[in-house]
Amino acid sequence: MTRTTNSPSIVLIAGHWLGAWAWDDVLEHLNTDRSRAVAMTLPGLDGDDPDRATKTLDDQAAAVLDIFAQLGVSEDQPTTLVAHSGANFPVSLVLDRHPELVHRVVWVDSGPVATGSVFAPDLPEAVAELPLPPLEALAQQASLEGLSAEVLERFRTRAVPEPGPVLRQPLELTNDDRRKVPTTLVCCSIPSAQVLELARAGHAMFAEVANLEHLDVIDLPTGHWPMWSRARDLAEAIRSAASRAG
Repeated sequence: MTRTTNSPSIVLIAGHWLGAWAWDDVLEHLNTDRSRAVAMTLPGLDGDDPDRATKTLDDQAAAVLDIFAQLGVSEDQPTTLVAHSGANFPVSLVLDRHPELVHRVVWVDSGPVATGSVFAPDLPEAVAELPLPPLEALAQQASLEGLSAEVLERFRTRAVPEPGPVLRQPLELTNDDRRKVPTTLVCCSIPSAQVLELARAGHAMFAEVANLEHLDVIDLPTGHWPMWSRARDLAEAIRSAASRAG
């Protein structure tokens, strides 16, 4: 990937078990615009990588910064960073290390993570990776609203197990400037009013939202995977967020 234009960039990162392919439908709409939208697969989620189960949050954050470098992202020309679901852990780390490189962060049915957080603190060390659970069990954890049988089958067959080290690693954040990065929450499976109420109440999953200095919210009612259930609308929400001033 090389820098070929001065048009704004958008980097999209999907959550657990997913690679760049998860954004295909959204990219069809985003790339009709003048922005350069690029989806990436985090280390550990490339099914062809024999060492993927050893990857860490640090590896994932480093890979995001590598993509920034390939796109020519700089303090003078920052990018819009889009994170879905469990991509919030590595993206929170990127924001902590280089907030100046991000024009705006867009959390898709997700949000910033507080320092010290661990996604799966009880996951035994002996567990090398965590596969996608059966869809019946997944539906108990997150809303599958809007997903057809065909989409669910594609999800099941293309999902890559999540590396154990990523799920067990505590997130260490030290730079409060991450909270100054303009932020948009795209709220799908939980309405924005409820998210903000939980943030004000100090709920562990949403408490960091209350610390953000520049926050916008967009409601996009659907399930937890809007890149499939409402791809066009999600693309428009991302485009709108990316065009907002910092």
